Amino acid sequence: MMAGASMRLGLAARTFLNPDEALHYLVAAQPSFSQTYAVSLTTAHPPLMFFLLHAWVRLGSTELFLRLPFVFAGVLFGWMIFLWVRRVAGQPTALFALALTLLSPTLVGLSAEVRQYSFLLLLCAACLYAFERGLQERSDAWVALSACGLWLALLTHYSALIFAAGAGVYGFWRVFGGHASSPRTKTVWIVGQVIALGVCAVLFTTQVATLRRTGVPAEIAATWLSQSTFHPGTDHFLTFAVTKTIRLFRYFFSHGSIGVLMLVLFLVALVALFFGKPRIQYPRSRAVLLSLPFALALAAARAGFYPYGGTRHDIILALFAIPGIAIGVDLLGGGIFGLRSKMALLILFLMVCNILAAPTPPVIRPKNQRPSLMNEAISIFHSQPDGSVILADYQGSLVLEYYLCGKQGWLPFGPTPRAVVSAHCANHTLLTLVGSQNSFEPEDVAPVMQQAWSSVPPSVSGLWLFQTGWIDNRQSEWASHLHEIGCGEIHNFGENIRVSRCERPLR
Repeated sequence: MMAGASMRLGLAARTFLNPDEALHYLVAAQPSFSQTYAVSLTTAHPPLMFFLLHAWVRLGSTELFLRLPFVFAGVLFGWMIFLWVRRVAGQPTALFALALTLLSPTLVGLSAEVRQYSFLLLLCAACLYAFERGLQERSDAWVALSACGLWLALLTHYSALIFAAGAGVYGFWRVFGGHASSPRTKTVWIVGQVIALGVCAVLFTTQVATLRRTGVPAEIAATWLSQSTFHPGTDHFLTFAVTKTIRLFRYFFSHGSIGVLMLVLFLVALVALFFGKPRIQYPRSRAVLLSLPFALALAAARAGFYPYGGTRHDIILALFAIPGIAIGVDLLGGGIFGLRSKMALLILFLMVCNILAAPTPPVIRPKNQRPSLMNEAISIFHSQPDGSVILADYQGSLVLEYYLCGKQGWLPFGPTPRAVVSAHCANHTLLTLVGSQNSFEPEDVAPVMQQAWSSVPPSVSGLWLFQTGWIDNRQSEWASHLHEIGCGEIHNFGENIRVSRCERPLR
């Protein structure tokens, strides 16, 4: 537990906020809960995390302080997984699951950021643990608590819908199948599911329907999630399913070979649960619980509803992959390897994943996300005379609002017409390309620069171009494009921050 907590705290302390984190902060830092809720409706996320963050930012707003609740939730998720797996598969398997949860590079990274995922995973794990305890102890109160965990998960992130569907089938099997549940327990479970459907209905009418009308999901699927989206007519579904599942397990562990090994262990566990006789009660229902969410995610990808494979949007599937891998490790060697040997090998592999991490793109590596790099970039603007002009894309402006503009939000939230808008920022003028949440592409900079020049007085002879986030690090190609549009002074701070001085072209 201490190792997992230390890794998360260390990462949270030594990295600057990425654009998504800055956006989440700005949404939550509204003057009131009602305004936070109104702004949250323009994002692709339910409101619960923003409410929690709104209360938290009143106490402090440094990078580490903002991330502390998410670090804590990530560590607590590991403990909850341990408690749940211990009840369904025994102590050794639970220890393997705990190690996988605490030391997975991807889970470490996500729980060191201001994102919904650590709370989502914690709530879903708590739901499964409470449900299992409720059935084992014949406690309707624990079954009701399980339902509460489900409702809160649905209010945290939309990928909880995949969890809700998989857990719903599993719960129905356990409550109405071979398990001797009382009529009262069945009633409590049914009421919990009905309320969960009500939560989904409210979210759809208040947020999802509006987002679909404005085309936000389609824009995301067509751009930076295109590699995880099924394309009818060009993709073969079986090939898509196999390659993206491999990519998904590589994403979980940030390592290709070890990711494939973990996938093999997961499949071994499923075969054993479906057809073998492992030392686990209700093995087939457990197998359904572990495998059905993957099938549902693939079906959603096939229908064009949700991405599948190698992005954080599928991190909910780690909740099912990790227990399966842990069962596979427990079965490893048929008793030849002891508990200590298996744990030592598992930790060794996880350390290799962390030391030789090869995360799937887009990614900002910690060495390129050091606060000192951001401070050096921002110091350029502090050294400029008042009234200087800065141009940034939407991602870059979110970061500037936090680091340069005094943590004051002014950007329009949600879908807007594509245009260059102007605002005051630390005695400078900040120009932002709104209408797209993607970073600049090299071929896009020239027309955007033309819009920028037309937005400032003719007396302004030069401006600064600021780029950060998941920017393309093809520095030589970028340098060529920037020189063509009059940007001769280029400063790269690592691979994910670029500041360029651009001169107005002669007429």
